[in-house]
Amino acid sequence: MSSTIKDVAKQAGVSVATVSRVLNNLPGYSEETKRRVEQAVEELGYQPNAIARGLVNRRTETIGVLFPSVSSSFSSEILHGIEEVAHKHNYSVIVCNTAEDGKRTMKYLQVLREKRVDGIIYSSGVLEPEYYEAVQAMGVPLVLVATKSDWDDVPFIKVDDRQAAYDAAAYLISQGHREIAMIGGGESDSIAGQPRYEGFRQALRDHGLPLREDHVQDGGFTFEGGCGAAERLLTASPEVTAVFAAGDEMAIAVISVAARLGIAVPDQLAVIGYDNLKLAEMSNPPLTTVAQPLHEMGRMASEKLIEMLATGQPAASEVVPHRVIERQTVKKR
Repeated sequence: MSSTIKDVAKQAGVSVATVSRVLNNLPGYSEETKRRVEQAVEELGYQPNAIARGLVNRRTETIGVLFPSVSSSFSSEILHGIEEVAHKHNYSVIVCNTAEDGKRTMKYLQVLREKRVDGIIYSSGVLEPEYYEAVQAMGVPLVLVATKSDWDDVPFIKVDDRQAAYDAAAYLISQGHREIAMIGGGESDSIAGQPRYEGFRQALRDHGLPLREDHVQDGGFTFEGGCGAAERLLTASPEVTAVFAAGDEMAIAVISVAARLGIAVPDQLAVIGYDNLKLAEMSNPPLTTVAQPLHEMGRMASEKLIEMLATGQPAASEVVPHRVIERQTVKKR
């Protein structure tokens, strides 16, 4: 049978009210009393009831996290960072899969409202006005990760996608490539698709290289989409010597399709990805890519949310650094 708060009070030689104050970090007891209560909790294996505790401090010590694709490697690495910090501060995490088009977002926001979460982290997708208004109605803080915010009271953590894509293309140019193609995620995606296209195109213009629209394909940020885009590109444009894929899954798709078509990477075709997922190290050959610090971004999102819960004030947004990780899929010409 599990221990109760009364058992803890009896073993520590204090009142139930004192145990409650210690567990909820309220004042009114000595350090010695705190030590005895904590020792009794440990010895008895007492687990405070989250609902009952929430009635005292008006918190459930839970965080809601919304991802467009929970199963993706991208989301997984961010989530690990979020959970690492959340658990350190004794918060539980509720993860919601909103689907790629966000059609389940409003439904999950209602679920999180019913669960009385203390705050929300929203990843990757566009924060639509209706989502913002729903969170405002809940009266809880909101932090964005791998996306941007149009509201001053909603901080975000992300890389500069335009500059990162520019740097990826410039790296290929520095290695002697001139016929460079791109497989992106679609220009209708204002968060990652459009700025990465813009960065790629600007790098080509700045280095005096022609921009051929048939060298730009949409892979939808998926392995399957990347395979289709790579097939179209490599069969129609044999002059291409390098490909920038705006996501590692698409980059690995390019390597796979190239192998099937008898095109050697990196001897005949250079490939650079984007994200630096664990998959990048496991590809054959290992993938050169632009690294986003996804785990650290998740940690920062969690830290900012907990800071906002503690202070009641918005935290500052941050643009985090990216870098090119050189492996074995780009060879100097």
